[in-house]
Amino acid sequence: QQWYKTLGVPNDSDQETVRVAYIELVKRYHPDSKSSEADVNKFQEIERAYRNLQNKFSSERYDKSHEGEYGLYYKENSEEKIEHTAPQHRQYLSYEGIGSGTPSQRQRQYTKYRAAKAMENVTEFRINKVQDDGNKALTLKESRKKAKDIKTRFGMDRLVEDLIQESMSKGEFDNLPGKGKPLKNLQKTHNPYVDFVTHKMNEVLIDNGFTPAWITLQKEITEHKQKIKDKLVASRAKLGPLPLSQEEQLFWEEIKIRLADDVKVLNSKIDHFNLVVPLLTKQQFHFNLNKEAEKVL
Repeated sequence: QQWYKTLGVPNDSDQETVRVAYIELVKRYHPDSKSSEADVNKFQEIERAYRNLQNKFSSERYDKSHEGEYGLYYKENSEEKIEHTAPQHRQYLSYEGIGSGTPSQRQRQYTKYRAAKAMENVTEFRINKVQDDGNKALTLKESRKKAKDIKTRFGMDRLVEDLIQESMSKGEFDNLPGKGKPLKNLQKTHNPYVDFVTHKMNEVLIDNGFTPAWITLQKEITEHKQKIKDKLVASRAKLGPLPLSQEEQLFWEEIKIRLADDVKVLNSKIDHFNLVVPLLTKQQFHFNLNKEAEKVL
């Protein structure tokens, strides 16, 4: 009785009346309905009452379809009964056991049952769709807010950069104290492979305008790399277009063999440089002859 009361219908209401009342209540109390009366607890109570009444109607239909003589009820396995029933009587055992009377009457009852079931499925689908649309709208709103925040942040960075460039073009940074002098905070970062005495000596050299050994070595490494690259380019100019002939390929391999010792010396300089350079970010990778040769080729 309480289920009917929850849905606001009389106690003798049929399944269709209950369904219509349920749909109207869903529109009012569903959390995603955007209604002023939306209430999660109320909606759950309505949902529970509707499901219980649906089960009640299904049970009543089942009992009615299995009513025998003197009002007694019995349950049988319809599949087993069909197997042991003559073909002309099997029509009475179809329609999922729903309905009673003649075959045409049972067919009409079964059609109504399927229509009601379809409407119930449609209602459930619409409810789920409303929930999904609400979740998607919330996700879209969050994505737009995040995109707006990113755009604002990058826009601010761009504005600051433009102001800095404008000030530089006007010469507003020309008279800053310490212009042209090494940054003091660079002395705080040093190579852990360099001992304390060497590090302090580098500081003294920098403060007095002398060039540290690692800077000179860095220049030598750069020039050495360029020298090897120039040799590769000059040798490649003596060859024809790709693909190379067998003789040209042998010539190219011979050039790389000749340069191998030179590359070995260069990589030794790089190893020494990486040990003495005071900044880890200044360390270099070995020179890869094969990789450079492929670029030139």
